[in-house]
Amino acid sequence: MLALCGAIPLLTAVALAQEVSDAQYPPAAQPASPPAPPPNIVLIVADDLGYGDLGCYGQDRIATPRIDRLAAAGCRFTSFYAGSTVCAPSRAVLMTGMHTGHCEIRGNGKQNLRAETVTLAEVLSEGGYATGLFGKWGIGHEGSEGLPTRQGFDTFFGYLDQHHAHNHFPSFLVRDEERVRLRNTVPQEGKYGQGVATAKIDYSHDLITDAALAFVGEHAAEPFFMTLAWTLPHANNEAGRQGMEVPAGAPYGDRDWPAPERGFAAMVARLDRDVGRLVDLLEELGITHRTLVLFTSDNGPHNEGGHRAAFFDSSGPLSGTKRSLTEGGIRVPLIASWPGTIGAGRTADHAAGFWDLMPTLAELAGVERHVPESTDGLSFAPTLLGELGQRPAPYQYWAFYEGGGAQALRRGRWKVVQQPMASAPRLYDLERDLGEREDLAPTRSEVLAELVDLMEQAYRPSPRWKLPTEKH
Repeated sequence: MLALCGAIPLLTAVALAQEVSDAQYPPAAQPASPPAPPPNIVLIVADDLGYGDLGCYGQDRIATPRIDRLAAAGCRFTSFYAGSTVCAPSRAVLMTGMHTGHCEIRGNGKQNLRAETVTLAEVLSEGGYATGLFGKWGIGHEGSEGLPTRQGFDTFFGYLDQHHAHNHFPSFLVRDEERVRLRNTVPQEGKYGQGVATAKIDYSHDLITDAALAFVGEHAAEPFFMTLAWTLPHANNEAGRQGMEVPAGAPYGDRDWPAPERGFAAMVARLDRDVGRLVDLLEELGITHRTLVLFTSDNGPHNEGGHRAAFFDSSGPLSGTKRSLTEGGIRVPLIASWPGTIGAGRTADHAAGFWDLMPTLAELAGVERHVPESTDGLSFAPTLLGELGQRPAPYQYWAFYEGGGAQALRRGRWKVVQQPMASAPRLYDLERDLGEREDLAPTRSEVLAELVDLMEQAYRPSPRWKLPTEKH
């Protein structure tokens, strides 16, 4: 895809990378042995929530006390990455354990997971877990083999289509494989349920949350895996500048901020409130100490629905937002809480991403044998459990197919970004330049060459998804 003058041979680059890695890192500790019985797992995925949108990551204008308390009770990751910089591919990476140079759904569209695809839900289901998905799916449509209930989930309630999920007051949601009518009225409704409601009665986030909490109550006596893929704080793009849809009486209504920003803040506050409801329920049921709760986001913050990410400094110290492969578009919060197992008040800078969740959760559940060889992930269970000496992944990689295409790869402190593909690759030292402001490509050509070669190795051609440098 990219010819770079002076690039060293790939085998030499890989060998050099391994030599440096062996010199810098001691032998890894033995894989963590998860406590018995295997933990319940709750995976919360917010939608378009930025790295800087939570108090525990530096937000000082929107209060997130329950999420901050969750972080204080566990481990807060500072170098965790979404699978992509937009929705559908990020969720595909999460569910399949394959990055966007490898997985089958690499961009937003109406593509469905295939019947033969092995998902995270299927891996845990093979280990005896009850499985439920509540919220946004985006990688399988009605009548297809990509439906959640055909991809390892016992039950589902929410949105199948990502455009449908824009509408926070939809006329229907989907339970398992059937539509459930709501009391909202959506005139000129699109094929997938997208649009803008005139009668706004049922707020989808609240219905989805209630269904998720009911699932926890029903399965408290057995190991369960629940993905809670909330749609907040995504905008309803079909509503234009009124796209930050919240129920009447939402908090922050008295602030002298623009209306979209009041709506955005109210969405984040609702997320925080309902994380608290979930944590309180786990305590009431007496299962807090055998439940791992993970909180993350599917990509960086958006500039949609009248909201602007800069208003609340949603990217924090990072550069870029959604649809960018600079850190602000892909580095996201990850909070992990498991009282009695994960030490309280910890911070981890171990670099990991959505593709690593499948092997990590499989290890904690004791079902590693069910993880397919096709995964690009590496378990970070040792880091979660506080063990020292975990060897880092060889690299993290992303391909993006909109706006002229893009690639990025991180290896340790170094990161290469080529966006758009017609531009020259840029090189950043993330240890010294987290905001990616100084391009070191002109002065560190040998490092650039190594990372470009690794990008070439990470990318596999796809008949459906092609970067501009490839022939169609």
